[in-house]
Amino acid sequence: MTEMSPLSLAALLIVVSSVAISIWLRTRNSKYPPGPPSKPLIGNILHAPNHGAWKVFTEWSKTYGNLVFLHGLGNKVLVVNNIELIAELFEQRWSTYSHRPTFTVVGELMGVDQSLALMPYCDEWRESRKLTGIALNPGAIKKYQVLQEDITALLNKEILDSPEDFFQHVRLAAGRVALSVTYGIHAQNIRDPFIADAEECMDIMGRGMNPGAFLADLIPILKYLPSWVPFQKEAARGKEVVLKTVELPYLAVKEMIADGTARPSFAKDLLDLGNIDPVFDHRAMWSTSAMYGAGTETTYATTLTFLLAMTINQDVQRRAQDEIDSVIGTDRMPTIRDAQKLPYTMAVIKETMRWHPSVPLSIPRRTAQDDIVNGYFIPKDTVVIPNLWAISRDTKDPEQFNPDRFLNSSDTTTDPSAWIFGIGRRICPGRHLAEASLMAIIPGILSAFDISPKNSETLEAKFTSKHISIPEKFQCQILPRSLEKEELIKTRASEARLG
Repeated sequence: MTEMSPLSLAALLIVVSSVAISIWLRTRNSKYPPGPPSKPLIGNILHAPNHGAWKVFTEWSKTYGNLVFLHGLGNKVLVVNNIELIAELFEQRWSTYSHRPTFTVVGELMGVDQSLALMPYCDEWRESRKLTGIALNPGAIKKYQVLQEDITALLNKEILDSPEDFFQHVRLAAGRVALSVTYGIHAQNIRDPFIADAEECMDIMGRGMNPGAFLADLIPILKYLPSWVPFQKEAARGKEVVLKTVELPYLAVKEMIADGTARPSFAKDLLDLGNIDPVFDHRAMWSTSAMYGAGTETTYATTLTFLLAMTINQDVQRRAQDEIDSVIGTDRMPTIRDAQKLPYTMAVIKETMRWHPSVPLSIPRRTAQDDIVNGYFIPKDTVVIPNLWAISRDTKDPEQFNPDRFLNSSDTTTDPSAWIFGIGRRICPGRHLAEASLMAIIPGILSAFDISPKNSETLEAKFTSKHISIPEKFQCQILPRSLEKEELIKTRASEARLG
């Protein structure tokens, strides 16, 4: 190796010293935000829990404030517990806060870093985002309203036939909406392979997206450990399931287009553009899969949360049913177009999203450069976690299910539609479709059924601690509101046309 000359060595020392001085000048009057006590070498990063972190972060905010800083093992994490701060960072300072951190296991090893959700903020992300805009803008999704109403009709019929299986009926309905809109494929039952693959895929990702779920996310060099290490086995299985979920329905659409049987769908719209080169094809495949996976889980989680809330809050249920009966009547089912005539029922949907957000911690961001927030120094490459749970608790009596908070002009509760789907340039592109699905499903269930506790027992609200949080298994009694409603449920389901 050639030795450096004294002049070159001096020049290198000057450059290194200049960089060090520059960093010192930027940070000497700044400090990191507060956080739990630190220990030498490992800092305080291990204070972050693997499960239910949103509740711990919210408790910490009472001690440390709206900005909580964790560090150690080479990592820097900022938890933001306030809607105004999140909006300032993600909307006004978007160039710094629109990037994603590296998810070593779920992203790199399982391959999900190719998806729109985890992709870095770059030209490829922008091109992929443009594709979703073709199918998911407010005007474009109107063509799916009858489809969503038909799926609600089938859901009601399946609940009527076997009410004890409502968990799997809701799972199927949510999957049907996403599968039909994204690929034009109709799932006949819960055992449909596309539904089963997506469920397993989202279950794996749901575990892996929690903060600190894998030690390799904190210490990335661990990704080079041999394949027999447990997390490597899980990553290998995850990669297999992810590829099946992404590729198979997309290839099915191509086959249906070739034989002339393809139904209207997001994927068909993209493939019909013509001149599909390999880059566009790969982009279209991953863009459609992101919409399919996320759309299924959030609709599933929110609908189950609604059923739990109605089981516990009978007075709210009765009031919403009275509104639907008075506005819609009892001889037909509500439609999405009826939604704006049902203010209390719409408030029930909002309160469901606030009472227990389906995604209590939004997908983290990463700072692209150093920043100063409220006088605190935030280094480049800090992982920024928006704590949506903290926002949902920022209201009077947050544990109470009270839709009136969204009808009272003096109430300052933030409408969950302003934050539940994300904030800034990475806001969920499928939010309008998801809201329309809830506008079909929730009024449809309220119109058709009475929901009550099983055996008049007191029911406690318990939820899973995965990235997408759903109610733990619970029992309730779901009965048609009358013989006339029972007949209406059957008639409307017989009219459903999904293929």
